[in-house]
Amino acid sequence: MLVRASELRLLDVVNLVDGRKLGYVYDLDVDADTGAIHALLLPGDGGRRLFSLFGRRPDVAVPWGRVRKIGVDVILVHLPDAFPGP
Repeated sequence: MLVRASELRLLDVVNLVDGRKLGYVYDLDVDADTGAIHALLLPGDGGRRLFSLFGRRPDVAVPWGRVRKIGVDVILVHLPDAFPGP
């Protein structure tokens, strides 16, 4: 299955460990020399775009090796140590 990077931004990222939605992909960490993807980058606020008085958590890098499946509407990842919920 061929997937464009722009299409990844439309997919929910879900952790298989606890079933929690982690947010949406906003960027990719790509090796410019080889074109290999190193990680999916997710906003640390879990995909919420609301501003907070206390700021937001740091962004989360999901290593490419932790991606288990890219489906038509979701990306499944295995992150036993995912960032905590709200």
